[in-house]
Amino acid sequence: MSAARSTVLETEEHRALRAAVAALGKRYGRDYMTRLTQEGGHPDELWRDAAALGYLGVNLPEEYGGGGGGIAELSIVLEELGAAGCPLLMMVVSPAICGTVIARFGTEEQKRAWLPGLADGSRTMAFGITEPDAGSNSHRITTTARRDPDSGDWLLTGRKVFVSGVDIADATLVVGRTSDTATGSLKPCLFIVPRDAPGFRRHHIPMEVQAAEKQFELVIDDVRLPADALVGGGPSHTFGSGGEDAGLLQLFAGLNPERIMTAAFSLGLARFALERATAYARERTVWKTPIGAHQAIAHPLAQSHIEIELARLMTQKAARLYDDGDDMAAGEAANMAKLAAADACVKAVDQAVHTLGGNGLTKEFGLASLIVASRVARIAPVSREMILNYVSHRTLGLPKSY
Repeated sequence: MSAARSTVLETEEHRALRAAVAALGKRYGRDYMTRLTQEGGHPDELWRDAAALGYLGVNLPEEYGGGGGGIAELSIVLEELGAAGCPLLMMVVSPAICGTVIARFGTEEQKRAWLPGLADGSRTMAFGITEPDAGSNSHRITTTARRDPDSGDWLLTGRKVFVSGVDIADATLVVGRTSDTATGSLKPCLFIVPRDAPGFRRHHIPMEVQAAEKQFELVIDDVRLPADALVGGGPSHTFGSGGEDAGLLQLFAGLNPERIMTAAFSLGLARFALERATAYARERTVWKTPIGAHQAIAHPLAQSHIEIELARLMTQKAARLYDDGDDMAAGEAANMAKLAAADACVKAVDQAVHTLGGNGLTKEFGLASLIVASRVARIAPVSREMILNYVSHRTLGLPKSY
């Protein structure tokens, strides 16, 4: 379970990054995150330390204060923090989704305004895509933007749900739709909405998941935004000038890293749970030998280790494809990685709790709260059923059922 274990898809620099991040995570650990969650706080100290060491912006361009790496490096950071018991969920959202979209598609002004802050941790962004009546069907998104003919501003209206960290984010990258002046059809678009924008209201959604990052519903009521709030656009921007599918390209540029980072998040939690279980199984003695000597205990833990390592390989493949610019192949691999890692996480946590018995449900060992947390990755940001649909349609060529 060493953080520095060699893999065929990782360089020496990657292995060194794993070891360094693991050392940072060890300084904080699961107890730190548990205490913050119970107190209703946020992991500000860990966030600042990770930023100071260059970990938060490792995927962002060097000319804007980032590390010049990619999602491969950022996913390593999140996995190792998770393996130490202190994952940073906002890493999935702020540098991975929002930072990537702005770096790839933002105007020069948007890059200068946001990327340095996202890289050094001084600014964060949330991401709003899911709607009450849309769910997995992004084609049913009803959040729309219309142009004010007098000022050129955008007026954004709609609702979003399950948006993480809106209360601490400086802005939210909101996925909406706007009319293409050439065709009259609605096109996807992404807007940067400041937290304090008039008409931009948030309502906390109580969750059973114990996490420092809270979930919110957003009510967007004719929020007035300047022309340059549109990602990649300005006062003269029209859809079609950047290509008919410009908005879709921006959206998927963020969704693929989201899936890869969710896989990394799951891998970290799975490794944390497995490490706790194996340490316990090596020491816990009920009869003559430690319980880990019994195959009924040892084999399920070994199976979990195998599944975690296989999921990690697919996660590395997805990150490599994405960083190489192969978006189509990365889309398939990212979905597979997310499904495999989420499944491995659920099984690892379940087996860890089972291995510890009653102790697995105590606060001391920090596993019980992961029972719910591990399920999140199976559901969000896309369900395993929709991933299976994707693979059956796009990879196997089977007809759609919807």
